[in-house]
Amino acid sequence: MPHPKVTVLIDTYNHERFVERAITSVIEQDFPPDEMEILVVDDGSTDATPSIVKRFAPRVTYIRKENGGQASAFNLGIPRARSEIIAFLDGDDWWQHNKVSAVVDAFEKNPQAGVVGHGIFQIDSLTGNGSALSPQQPGYFELRSDEGAQKFRNFMCFLGTSRVAIRRSLLEKVLPIPDALVVEADEFMSAAAIAHGGAYLLSLPLTYYRLHDQNQYQFRGGDTSRMRRKMNSLASLEHELPARLAAAGVSASAVNIIIEPIHIATAQMKLTLDGGMPWETYRIERAAFRLAYSRTTRGYRAWKEFVLAATLCMPPSWFYRLRDWYAERNLRRFRGAVGEPVPAAPIREVPIEHRGG
Repeated sequence: MPHPKVTVLIDTYNHERFVERAITSVIEQDFPPDEMEILVVDDGSTDATPSIVKRFAPRVTYIRKENGGQASAFNLGIPRARSEIIAFLDGDDWWQHNKVSAVVDAFEKNPQAGVVGHGIFQIDSLTGNGSALSPQQPGYFELRSDEGAQKFRNFMCFLGTSRVAIRRSLLEKVLPIPDALVVEADEFMSAAAIAHGGAYLLSLPLTYYRLHDQNQYQFRGGDTSRMRRKMNSLASLEHELPARLAAAGVSASAVNIIIEPIHIATAQMKLTLDGGMPWETYRIERAAFRLAYSRTTRGYRAWKEFVLAATLCMPPSWFYRLRDWYAERNLRRFRGAVGEPVPAAPIREVPIEHRGG
């Protein structure tokens, strides 16, 4: 295979329950096998992941490294890719059979785009149920305007690992990704690449994104070690990304639009883990509320003011434990009487029931 058109780069760590499904979903693509190479970067797995991946040789190239996180896996794997288009997949997710052909078609029809993202199916491994999520504003955008930065902020969930593909020529400008990004390296990579080349969003859900008990980005409450790892990565992202974006010509106002939600998420986790003053919780939760919704009812605003007042009456850790308790029991269903707010991000969500994943 001298000149593959697409490289699929799968990063994995202790995914023995899932990685076979991930690889199989790539091999079974409706795309010419001789135009697609498959690389698996194993970030030092200690389970049966290596033996499972090696069963797919020589169709799949296995690359092992010491455990270091997502950024180090990308920094090792990307230079090994031989194609102009690199599509990324986490070892615990899987693809629709037409994913690669749809992405390649989008690149060919939009030569100005250096990045392609798309909708996802989000599946809960415990129940098998989930949602189909898709952007309601598909199409091309750049980061050289505040409007484009806002679109990136709204739709970053469609530009992360497993649903993003990037031209190698842009990735060469992005590397190296800071190794401190043991998670969140995909957000750094996508943002920096789009700053150089723009992005095209497809509304089609083409990836199954799996929520499970070992997920390093989205995980159920109470796991303080994973939360601290994510918090430290977000803090590194907040520190490292602005300079990279500015060097690519992104304006200061657009950079602020992209960085603000990262700052808020970092601050929320720091208050949860390390505590702080109640006024800090009030300030950061008020900012989060402003970013989250484009329109609210009078009743919902009154409810939110009550919640914000509660932040001033207790330590931050108490407030966030109470909020987690509220969310876990789905008590928000009783909030409907005050009216539902309109999210700032125009994302279409359709409940689905999926079995056998």
